[in-house]
Amino acid sequence: MGNPELVLFNSMSKQKEPFKPIVDGKVSMYVCGVTPYDLSHIGHARAYVAFDVLHRYLKHLGYEIKYVRNFTDIDDKIIKRANEAGEDPLSLSSRFSKEFLYDMAVLQCLPPTHEPRVTDHIDHIKDMIAKIIDNGHAYTLEGDVYFSVDSFPDYCRLSGRKLDDNLAGGGGRASVDLRKRNPADFALWKSAKPGEPSWESPWGPGRPGWHIECSAMSSHYLGHAFDIHGGGKDLIFPHHENELAQSRAACPESNVNYWMHNGFVNRDNQKMSKSDNNFFTIRDIIEKYHPLALRFFLMRTHYRADVNYSDRQLDTASDRVFYIYQTIQDCEKALSHFVKEISKVRFQMISENWSISSRQFHSFYV
Repeated sequence: MGNPELVLFNSMSKQKEPFKPIVDGKVSMYVCGVTPYDLSHIGHARAYVAFDVLHRYLKHLGYEIKYVRNFTDIDDKIIKRANEAGEDPLSLSSRFSKEFLYDMAVLQCLPPTHEPRVTDHIDHIKDMIAKIIDNGHAYTLEGDVYFSVDSFPDYCRLSGRKLDDNLAGGGGRASVDLRKRNPADFALWKSAKPGEPSWESPWGPGRPGWHIECSAMSSHYLGHAFDIHGGGKDLIFPHHENELAQSRAACPESNVNYWMHNGFVNRDNQKMSKSDNNFFTIRDIIEKYHPLALRFFLMRTHYRADVNYSDRQLDTASDRVFYIYQTIQDCEKALSHFVKEISKVRFQMISENWSISSRQFHSFYV
């Protein structure tokens, strides 16, 4: 029996759609990565485990996958933390980027095809900003460059919000600037400030805003049109909304076919976040539990639904993982005397398991 048709929930259309890649047999996927200013928490793990499952399943279906996941290695949060620690911002972000990669390896997430860093793509970012300005969608203010949301009629199409509700759409990274034409206009380029890393540009020394980096890097590695863009549902607005606007402002043919967003990990029914000091790091959990227990816990709930953390649920997940491995070990021991037949039996078990996994996958991802 052939593989069932893959159906994905598209955050843009708000409905399930059959998956049809732009290029037959190939999948292009971009997932927003971390801002590495501290150890990653299990909310981050939720996103990257969810998209790792998708990555693995697409590979199982035979697709050739180009998977890009970035590092935002220069940002207001990094600069603030570096100043508090008396450390160079780029050194700090490099250190925590390595810690993140360790966490992903421990959780057995396959590495993406590319893991670009913002600081390696400053020229691509500046080129895109210049195109947006030339196309009439951005303006300069004393070394800063802002995107004009009024110039883009489809703004808020992804999030479904009203423009009047948005104000300064910075996701915690923006400050109110009374010079802006519209309070919702967001920064593409930030002018240099004393003691901060900066790069030369046509608008003066400075650094990229938060959103422009993903537009520039996704188009560089995947082209202006690609299949899947993923991330946590907190990124729908403002990050993905702004990303969509600036990508199309630079290139009207820009398009993402499927927007996918995972749910939160909550603690006491509140979203787990560093800003609220309401989180467990991945390291906190794997000091107490096997990493696969955390992975199992995160996968037990539909990827778009929120999951509430509790030690009891991790205990249950740990027991389930132990049971799975104990069962495999017992089966291998029982079958070990059938040495000549063991390879054949293993193949049949794997084939049957993939059939079950296919059905489970479709219930998980639609």
